[in-house]
Amino acid sequence: MSGPSAEAPPPADLSHAGAVVDKAIEYMVGQNIGSLAIASALLGGALGLLARSVSEDAIAQILQNALASVRSGELRQMSAQPPKAG
Repeated sequence: MSGPSAEAPPPADLSHAGAVVDKAIEYMVGQNIGSLAIASALLGGALGLLARSVSEDAIAQILQNALASVRSGELRQMSAQPPKAG
């Protein structure tokens, strides 16, 4: 997906939100909730939040960028990389 350059550090609130989501995922996995259910719930929640925050056109563009990442193999490559220490 296109966005800020890879060299620029993410905004503090993005890093914080990501850490919270990672902990939520870790918790749900510990509760034996399936990966597909976890991902679907997170995606649904994200779309709901976006619907309250941005236009339908903006949501469509975000989804098109995500789909392009899936089709190009970029998403699969990211999931194959070990997590960054931090």
